[in-house]
Amino acid sequence: MRNIVFHDKTKTFHLYNEKISYIMCVLENGHMGQIYFGKKIHDKEDFSYLVEKIERPMTSYIYEWDKSFSLEHIRQEYPVYGTTDYRHPAIELLQKNGSRISEFKYTGYEITMGKPKLQGLPAIYAESEEEAVTLRIYLRDSLTGIILELLYTIFSEYGAIARSVCIKNAGKMPVHLLTAMSLSLDLPDKDYIWMQLSGAWARERHVKMRTLEQGITAIDSMRGHSSHEQNPFMVLKRKNTDEVMGEAIGFSFIYSGNFRIQAEVDTHDITRITVGINPDGFDWELKPGENFQTPEAVMVYADNGLNEMSQTFHKLYAKRLARGYWRDRSRPILNNNWEATYFDFTEERLVKIAKKAKECGIELFVLDDGWFGNRRSDRAGLGDWIANKKLLPNGIEGLAERIEELGMQFGLWIEPEMINKDSNLYRLHPDWILQTPGRTDSHGRYQYVLDFSRREIVDYIYTMIAKILSEAKISYIKWDMNRSITECYSIAYPAERQGEIFHRYILGVYDLYERLTSEFPKVLFESCASGGGRFDPGMLYYAPQGWTSDDSDAIERLKIQYGTSMCYPISSMGSHVSVIPNHQVFRNTPLHTRANAAYFGTFGYELDLNKLSDSEIEEVKTQILFMKKYRQMLQFGTFYRLKSPFEGNETIWMVVNEEKTSALVGYYRVLNGVNMPYSRIKLQGLDPDKLYKNVLANTESYGDELMNLGLITTDVTAGQVSGDTKPCTDFESRIYILQEKS
Repeated sequence: MRNIVFHDKTKTFHLYNEKISYIMCVLENGHMGQIYFGKKIHDKEDFSYLVEKIERPMTSYIYEWDKSFSLEHIRQEYPVYGTTDYRHPAIELLQKNGSRISEFKYTGYEITMGKPKLQGLPAIYAESEEEAVTLRIYLRDSLTGIILELLYTIFSEYGAIARSVCIKNAGKMPVHLLTAMSLSLDLPDKDYIWMQLSGAWARERHVKMRTLEQGITAIDSMRGHSSHEQNPFMVLKRKNTDEVMGEAIGFSFIYSGNFRIQAEVDTHDITRITVGINPDGFDWELKPGENFQTPEAVMVYADNGLNEMSQTFHKLYAKRLARGYWRDRSRPILNNNWEATYFDFTEERLVKIAKKAKECGIELFVLDDGWFGNRRSDRAGLGDWIANKKLLPNGIEGLAERIEELGMQFGLWIEPEMINKDSNLYRLHPDWILQTPGRTDSHGRYQYVLDFSRREIVDYIYTMIAKILSEAKISYIKWDMNRSITECYSIAYPAERQGEIFHRYILGVYDLYERLTSEFPKVLFESCASGGGRFDPGMLYYAPQGWTSDDSDAIERLKIQYGTSMCYPISSMGSHVSVIPNHQVFRNTPLHTRANAAYFGTFGYELDLNKLSDSEIEEVKTQILFMKKYRQMLQFGTFYRLKSPFEGNETIWMVVNEEKTSALVGYYRVLNGVNMPYSRIKLQGLDPDKLYKNVLANTESYGDELMNLGLITTDVTAGQVSGDTKPCTDFESRIYILQEKS
């Protein structure tokens, strides 16, 4: 089906599939106007009456004879500032004469099947031309010769549109791009709740909401990475929208650097959404003949609640953003040594931990920080990617061989973007860090950022990491990044190009990822940036999973994983069972609850299993068997949020397999209660006509009963606990297994 129609008489574009419609038109002044984005509507030739115009006081007008046509009050597709529109623009060009005024008029369009690759950038892809249709709209500023190529891709199976812009200098003079947003969308009203994912280290992606009002609402990052503080994702939902009903529009930015997502509501209640590279500090010199490609933004519309919106992102990102060998494969259960040993390890101690892990059924052993150079603390060694033979006498190759001989795979931690001043690399190349002449070099965790805007530095790091991967049997790489960028200046570029360095740095990171993942396609890469500091769609293109947070406490993870699931698939969330007391919040949480939270992710252990009791080891073995049995469904099934940790004492979520023959429901209660009410929860996504056995309660119910009457979650907290009954405690949890009865 051809999903894009152009009506020549009215110069109207209609992008549609079975779920959504997106309509825009060429305005009478040659600019692009926005008409509609939402649930699918019938196509017709003329929607021009929806471009509302009226004379208003204190308004500037384009035409002397027409006191109704003002860009201040017309919804536009890719607006500029200063030609009667006083709102924030999608693009701003600084020209040689100092002017920032531009006027982009429609010159034509092109419709192609499939989806183009964005050079040097992560983006959604199509595996066949039938999956997607792409529209290119061409606009030109006659004075500067700058050409805009607005790209829109609509997918046959998803209520989603991917957008980006290619800016081409076809003129004779250089210009400076000061703003180049990937998406601009003018909505006809402001009756939305704004939802964002915010936090800080160890409490990332908490759900925050506010009512849109006249003025600016925005999230952004100026840290050089997407950040723990704000995730490049936002939702506009109607006031009555919840997880299962109502309208929601999700906006996600496929980028790992500085970003801004903004809603500007004018005083006539029009809402302008812009998504793109943060314009603060951004200044890209575009010379004649050069192009600039913006990163991709994705917008998803759903009219059946937040779960439907999230499931669209989950499927799209798991199957058409993540790539390669591991995209569709269940992830190995791993044991990471970091919280077990920190820097205090030897080869023999690592092998001892791995032997116990193998005994329990774990498939992958991961050596974390401290294996290279003079790395006995976080003050030294970064940049010297050569094994410390005092700790590992046989090098990484020898340790990997010993782990493989146990019948396990071996994984390794790296932090290739960073350097300590106490390192051979810094002593050899002190000019390789991002640093501003004459200014103090700020450190974070005693480390500095390598200047990845420079190709020779990326090449050097690539050579070192590729050598390790070529010589040792390594199946997994944990790629860390433990500080934000300060003093962002590169000595390799002239003064007028310093506004490019933040973006060039991220392009360097993407280049290194692309080269390593292409050369070693069967290595599973996991992105990590002090946990959740770069948990963004850009990273998913190279690493199909990320370390969700450095906070591994099961109770804290309920909020973190719940918020993360608003946009990101379960298969992308690194989640482990860690030691108690927990190393972040010092909480003692039952072993079963630690596992029950970690099941809804990639699953693994962050501890030394040799320190557990015999009964705990048996419990671990049971957990691993459970995960192996259900991990395909847990990681790739359809996920539903049922009860929010941000709204009460309980969290409930569930996952259903594709055939709807099996489901798992995760129930978590933070604090215990006494003489509590009876409780039940209405499930989602089951087949109403299938009969399901509740393995935990040994009951049978049809899907329609479980979805309309609900699953009973009452336990002994309802009533008085007698002496012969096992009581519940704080941090209680359980997994309900629902299996179709044959």
